[in-house]
Amino acid sequence: MIFRSFPFPAVLFFYRPGKRGPWTPSLLPVFFIFLCGQILAGCEAPLETKEFVIARAGRDPVTIQAELARTGTQRNRGLMNRRNLKDGRGMLFVFDRDQILSFWMKNTLIPLSIAFIASDGRILEIRDMEPLDLTAVSSSRSARYALEVPQGWFGRAGIRIGDVIRIDGTVKPVKDL
Repeated sequence: MIFRSFPFPAVLFFYRPGKRGPWTPSLLPVFFIFLCGQILAGCEAPLETKEFVIARAGRDPVTIQAELARTGTQRNRGLMNRRNLKDGRGMLFVFDRDQILSFWMKNTLIPLSIAFIASDGRILEIRDMEPLDLTAVSSSRSARYALEVPQGWFGRAGIRIGDVIRIDGTVKPVKDL
């Protein structure tokens, strides 16, 4: 019997059921390694999600559930390849210092609005972005955060420039490993 004469890993490389003659290499291990690579490439740890309150001048506050993009890799990936994003949800991009922020829509399939936010949580400006547009959308002033949401959500929720998103001290960037 084949399993007695060869250890199991060798069986994967050389066993050819129903064939007689010299043992020849099998493509099974190559296929297995390729399949594992494809599966692992599609597996990403879900981003941390946090609820934020946006204080609107003279009106009731609004809440939003936002994924936190804290690392360079997370910020680079952003909302790429997503097919939908519900109102009241978004992604908060967290940076370690105030700077001019610049975003594009490479591989982003849904229209988005972006708010550039100061370190104190004040919304500095709101801009719309179109799917797959490689034109850079930059903040006109230094900002610490950027919040991407479905296009038009800020207007539908009554959020304007000058409103304040409450970002506590635990929301900090993290270095890539």
